[in-house]
Amino acid sequence: MNKKVFKKEIFNFIKVLSTVLIASAIGLELWNLYAKLTTTAIPHSLTIIFGIERFAITIHLIEGLVAGAYAPSKNKIPIKTGIYTFFVGTVGLLELLDRDD
Repeated sequence: MNKKVFKKEIFNFIKVLSTVLIASAIGLELWNLYAKLTTTAIPHSLTIIFGIERFAITIHLIEGLVAGAYAPSKNKIPIKTGIYTFFVGTVGLLELLDRDD
């Protein structure tokens, strides 16, 4: 298999998986917020899951901010690039920094 084709397939898989996981993390955080507002109990066993998802969202937010700040130098729209990178993660940064443009 060609190295470029393999890289593209892996990147596509990571982009889809990352988008689903970040959307799920946002959903978990909204559920947690709703539970706190309505004083509903959340299982204590999910504490580690909430910690992991908050870490992932924080990292993706930082990546999105970096991509948004770097986008004008690549003649890209900062908001669009930042949101895209927030959802796909490091792959979005790698695509932005790729010299094959």
